[in-house]
Amino acid sequence: MACRPSGSGSYTVVIIPFRTSLYSLDALRFYLWIKRLKELEKEKDALCSGLEILEKTRLWYLQRLEENRARQDHIEAKNGGGCSQEGAAEVQSCLLRSRIQRVNGSLGSVMSEPNVTSSSNRSLPEAVADSDLRWHNTVLTHEVSHKNRRISMLELEKGALLEQLDELQAHRLHKHTHLQADT
Repeated sequence: MACRPSGSGSYTVVIIPFRTSLYSLDALRFYLWIKRLKELEKEKDALCSGLEILEKTRLWYLQRLEENRARQDHIEAKNGGGCSQEGAAEVQSCLLRSRIQRVNGSLGSVMSEPNVTSSSNRSLPEAVADSDLRWHNTVLTHEVSHKNRRISMLELEKGALLEQLDELQAHRLHKHTHLQADT
């Protein structure tokens, strides 16, 4: 990788004494310059860390795509014919899909954020309205994720109940055929 965050995670501040007063304009400029360099270094470290995570995520996505293609080929080769294990896999797939969509939405939101370092021509009410909309979107996304998890749990319960029903019907059919055979 091209950039690596510093190993210790700490930052060194260099203080150079001036011949003039601590409260001079030169001292203030120097302090603000050092502060800005420190902020830029932290931003660079965060970006490098994010890039490393994105590279790992890209590989993970590619692996999931290959697994997805393999499952599709397997299902097409079987020509239908479902089983109870596929129901649990379907629920896990739904939960994974929900999480992936949440991550994709978060990444999209980061990339569409206006650059805070650039000068913005938006008025304060517009910025507040935008912030409110983003917050509302975050809350709604959280609610949808919670509901998706609840749906996944209900689908798991449904699968388990259907499996129990199948077992009971099979047991009942077996018992019924035994009774007919005895008579």
